[in-house]
Amino acid sequence: MQSHAGPYRVDFAGGPLPRLDELPGRAHLVVDEHVACLHADALAAALDSRPALRIGVTEAAKSLEQFPDHVRALVSGGIRRGDVLVAVGGGIVQDIACFLAATLMRGLEWWFVPTTLLAQADSCIGSKSSINVGELKNLLGTFTPPGGVHLWTGYLATLEDRELRSGVGEMLKVHAIEGPDSFDRIAGDYGLLFEDAGVMQRYVRASLEIKRRIVEEDEFDRGPRNVMNYGHSFGHAIESATRFAIPHGIAVTIGMDMANFVSMRLGPGTAETYGRMRPTLAANAAGYGGVTIDASALVEAIGKDKKNVGSQLRLVLPDDSGRIGIVRRPNDEAFHAACEEYLREARPR
Repeated sequence: MQSHAGPYRVDFAGGPLPRLDELPGRAHLVVDEHVACLHADALAAALDSRPALRIGVTEAAKSLEQFPDHVRALVSGGIRRGDVLVAVGGGIVQDIACFLAATLMRGLEWWFVPTTLLAQADSCIGSKSSINVGELKNLLGTFTPPGGVHLWTGYLATLEDRELRSGVGEMLKVHAIEGPDSFDRIAGDYGLLFEDAGVMQRYVRASLEIKRRIVEEDEFDRGPRNVMNYGHSFGHAIESATRFAIPHGIAVTIGMDMANFVSMRLGPGTAETYGRMRPTLAANAAGYGGVTIDASALVEAIGKDKKNVGSQLRLVLPDDSGRIGIVRRPNDEAFHAACEEYLREARPR
């Protein structure tokens, strides 16, 4: 993977941790405390011999207001210039470790051991980190690539169904961006993703390859990479409107379905694209129909999206051929009505 800081590798081989003795400097672990318990045997040697910042994984943990505590813990562990942060966990741990690496002591090296499907198939590459400020999601961030990524799919065996489906949501997103044929392939194998580890690993690799091509073209998110926000403008608003009661990747799944619906209603999308993708997206979002999504709160959150330009919404929608692209449109009554119609009549149950 090429980045502005140089190339880095995603290593699919080996055990659950990278060879910490091969890392430059001294390694400090930033670890999901739940992962530390689930994989106590595999992680015991590293946790017993190295300083560790244990993270209770909640959205509040990656809020700016929590970072003084994170910094104090690392300083108490003796961190200094030249040391290395090794993040072991999912996207929240990744965001915390990456933001710390970018800012603490004016920059530290960091490595990532992703343990969730969402992190393995999507967020582990691309350099971006984002943290929250109060209830404002992902408002502060950096582009700080890791020194390397060590990906062990054995971690997936301990994930709950909702965590797997959250990761699959991001996989469906990137295959939709690749094109209708790519989405149809993963949709055709949707059931096998949860039954066959080999099929899952094949699509994890494919998802990373698709994302790698996009990121290497536009690492700093100034143009073509914006298409990766497909499902996210709506998905982040769904998270905000439900106080994160719906997992991120499932909110993105609903967000893609909602984007397809809105595009069908207002253009440039079609009923064919909405109908073709709907069964797989609905299956991946199933079980969250009972979570209330307030239409006014959702529309308000979309209006505050940092990707908007002036009074114009910048949305990522399918066009009349099913290709995903960036569309600017007014934040008007027609848009509000389409959102309300979707939540009232079309949302997956």
